Formats: sequence, C-alpha cells, structure tokens
Amino acid sequence: MSGLKIQQREIPNEQFGRLVEYANATDSSTDLQQHLNEHGYLLLRQALDRDSVMAARQKVLSRLHDVGEIEDPPIDGKVTWRSQRPDPGVDGGEFWKSVNQEPALREVTHGRTTHEVVGRVFGESAQAHDLMFLRPMPPGSATQLHYDYPFFAGGSQRIHTVWIPLGDIPLCNGPLVLVENSFDFDDLLDPIRAIDFTHDRSNEIVQTAAYDSQKESHPIDLAVSRSTRLLSSDFSAGDVVIFSGFLLHGSLDNNSPHERVRLSCDVRYQPAADPHDDERYFGSAPKGSKGGGYADMRGAKPIQRLSDSGQSSGQRL
Repeated sequence: MSGLKIQQREIPNEQFGRLVEYANATDSSTDLQQHLNEHGYLLLRQALDRDSVMAARQKVLSRLHDVGEIEDPPIDGKVTWRSQRPDPGVDGGEFWKSVNQEPALREVTHGRTTHEVVGRVFGESAQAHDLMFLRPMPPGSATQLHYDYPFFAGGSQRIHTVWIPLGDIPLCNGPLVLVENSFDFDDLLDPIRAIDFTHDRSNEIVQTAAYDSQKESHPIDLAVSRSTRLLSSDFSAGDVVIFSGFLLHGSLDNNSPHERVRLSCDVRYQPAADPHDDERYFGSAPKGSKGGGYADMRGAKPIQRLSDSGQSSGQRL
C-alpha cells in the first residue's frame, strides 16, 4: 500500500502487511492462546463497546481542548499547535495524571469488559496495571520500534500489552505497527532475557534494552534483512490488540491530512494470581520506569510541532 511511512520513509508494498484479525473474541482460551502463540498478537474487532470508547475519546480531547491544544469540536482531534497546559516539571504531572484517570477513560481501559476479554485470553482472572500510557500522537510523530519486556520485567512473567484505539484510526494517522515474527528474533531477544532486571531496574538499563539494538537499522531495512513485514491496519473504536512483551512494535508516522492526533492508549494486563506489587506500575501514585510517574511520560508534554519541541520523528516512551 503506497504512501505509508515509518520514520519518514515510505514503506515498500512488499514490506507491509495487514494484521490478521481473530474472528471471535468469545472463543475458548485455548483457541485464543493458539492464535496468540502463532502470530504473537490478537487483533479483536469490536471487542469493546464503541459508544464507551467514543465517550472516553470525547472526554480526553475535551481536556486537551481546555488547555488550547485541540480545536472545536474536540471529538475531531484537530491540533491547534498551541498550548496552555501546565508544565509537568512544575505541576509534578498532576494534569496528565488527572487526564489518565478520567472515569470515562478508565471505564474502557480498566472496566469489566476489558478485564473479561483479557481474562478469556489468559484463561484466568486478569489484573490491570494502574499506570497506563495515553498517547495523543500529533502529526509528524511516531514511536520507535521496541520490545516491552524490559520495562515490566521483574514481576509477572506473563504481562501483555492491551492497545486500544480511542476512536477510528486510519493507517495515515500512524497507528500501532508490529514486526512480523519478531518474537523469534533471538539475536535481539537473548541479550534482553539475559539481563537480571530484578537487581537493576534503572531507566538507563531498561531503555537501552528496549530500544538500542532494535534501532540500529531503520524499520524498513530491518524488515528487508529478515525477510519479514511491518504489520498494521485501519482501526475502529472498539477494536483491541493484545500482544506479549516479546513482540517488536512501534507506530507508523502520523501523516494525517487533517492534522489530527492519533489518540490511543496501552495498558498492561497480567494474570491476577501473579505478583502485582511493583511500585512502578501499581498503587495510587505509580512511579513508572523513570521514577517520576506521569510527569515523565511523553504524553505529559504539550502537543507541539517537532520543529518546536526538538524531538525527532522516531520517539521513545
């Protein structure tokens, strides 16, 4: 599909593929897990209530409209390239924390339906992390390829990412991208698995393990060298993607022709029976991998053009 870009390069048709949809989210755990093991992910269409997802979208974008970053009507998500948002270094991330804790959003991310969907995948009761990652990605931006495992290692070994598009997200708006079969890239994964994260969870160690080897090649060059593809899709409100910490992923470039943010969130889930006492991700004031909680998150920063913020098109968490 021509025109799609990742880190400012157009993806050749032979290096792009569509995510495989799983037809029935109510299937048995055995069937769901078999698909997850085979592909490394589950794409479940309309697994969540669309109206609830759109209500969460409206609330989040209204909060960003209130600080001048989103135009009227907020639901459209069109950026103004201006902001009166509090500096997270001054307010300690309280503004962004309050947005992440909006009840309408938490009803989607931490509500009964999502718990039931993930629990069905696990084959047992699911537990959500309290810390979540809300992402209003502006035009011109993308997330670098990375593995999630280093961020969450040291607790449960069965943590999965639940990626939720908060609205309809066409490919041109820069949705999630997964690297096909990247759970088998042992040359990248073995050094990560060898790190004892229970003894060193410093942000430097975590960030290096998650990103550095993975960014040595441009995503397209990596796909070509491994005879694989970059997988994504057009998404609708109500869709969910679930994948493990050992699947390489990031995002396409947001090249919205209407200058709209790509609004999504990712929440980590694990079996409820596994340890859930990691202060980085659980509790009323989770610290995150960097130690500063919501103040440290990229989403906490005002929405700016890359030329204004000094950021590159390939950004880290």
